[in-house]
Amino acid sequence: MDTGTANKANILIADDEPNTLKVLSAILSAEGYNVFASPDGSEAMETMDRQSIDAVITDLRMPCTDGMGLFDFVMRRHPGVPVIFLTAYGTVESAVQALIKGAFYYFVKPPDFLKLKKMLERAIEQRRLKHEIERLKISLGCRRRVNLTGKTDGMLRVSGIIESVSDSASSVLITGETGTGKELAARAIHYGGVRRDLPFVAANCAAIPAELIESELFGYEKGAFTGACSRRIGRFEEAGAGTLFLDEIGELGHSLQSKLLRVLEEREMQRLGGNRRIKMNFRLICSTNRELHAEVKKGNFREDLFYRINIVHINMPPLRERMEDLPLLAAEFLNEYCTREGKKLSIPPDMMGILLGYSWPGNVRQLRNVIERAVVLAAGEAITAGEMPAEILSFKRRRGLAGSLKTLRELEIQAVKRALSQCRGNKSQAARALGISRKSFYKKLGGAL
Repeated sequence: MDTGTANKANILIADDEPNTLKVLSAILSAEGYNVFASPDGSEAMETMDRQSIDAVITDLRMPCTDGMGLFDFVMRRHPGVPVIFLTAYGTVESAVQALIKGAFYYFVKPPDFLKLKKMLERAIEQRRLKHEIERLKISLGCRRRVNLTGKTDGMLRVSGIIESVSDSASSVLITGETGTGKELAARAIHYGGVRRDLPFVAANCAAIPAELIESELFGYEKGAFTGACSRRIGRFEEAGAGTLFLDEIGELGHSLQSKLLRVLEEREMQRLGGNRRIKMNFRLICSTNRELHAEVKKGNFREDLFYRINIVHINMPPLRERMEDLPLLAAEFLNEYCTREGKKLSIPPDMMGILLGYSWPGNVRQLRNVIERAVVLAAGEAITAGEMPAEILSFKRRRGLAGSLKTLRELEIQAVKRALSQCRGNKSQAARALGISRKSFYKKLGGAL
């Protein structure tokens, strides 16, 4: 293996067998890796939230949190970090399922250490290449423009504000329900302005545990607290002169609100455990699905911070208020996922009518997920009711659309018959394809016969 920068990768090993931890740590340390060892999944998750990790090697069966729990955590909180499983013969099936879900590789204990080292090199190299591709995309301008799909008055207003403020240094507050595209709007501001070639750094204040968010934002010096084995740069510093996007800022506690206000006013900060004051020059964009005016009145959010972050306000309209944009959005998502899956599909008028008749509580994000699901499940040349989730098929459509669509019962019968045919009569598979329980499927099947 190259003795250069590749050997500086941070590897996390999680295993409840002390001998396995000791042997693996010694082998990988000798290869030049920085190794972090944890006896169970829970401690491993804490390590990942404190330390930048390049790859994870984990046992499948462990106390507290097992390997699958750790894997799900990595996929959710640290996407892109490769996970390699170690497993006994009796749990190979579980390891294979993990591969299907996105794990990098698995080894049966005791592993072939030479092959394990090669697989680890490959995993880290793939991750490095992905990062390099993203960096090149930014430098070449491939992400300079983020288009917000929509021609309704509400979306045209949003696009107009974004175009006006892209080159500004002023703070922007983006509000709206979950799934309306607040982060997409933030990226459109960044990549449409003078900071397009500088970092765009996002932090979800609701997803980071309260006890870790301060170190996540400010960073820390080695020895600042138990477990701080080396210096870590926080999100403030990562942003540099680019854009810092604080998603769900309404979730910040009072203490951090005060510290954030000080950073914004003084334009400098200190890492946890450090004395050096570091100058800040990032542009701040925040988002929230809360009514911050109401939170200020309740005393849950600082009034002075609210006015500091709310220089420019953008409100993202919910999908139910811009239904004229739904066909455009659906077509965009259909093209995206058909390209990914290598399929050619269309959305026929009756299916578009079903989409238009739904209320979309999850907004654009929910529509995207529904289209992705339909593309993955579709076996023909068009999206059908068989690929639609049960909650959409069972939703009571608006009266204006009811006359032009089939009745709900007819749609359900059609979906059941098609799913049963596509699954070659396997009722369990057909129920899963429709996203309903076996009990509900048999109930609907009775009306289809």
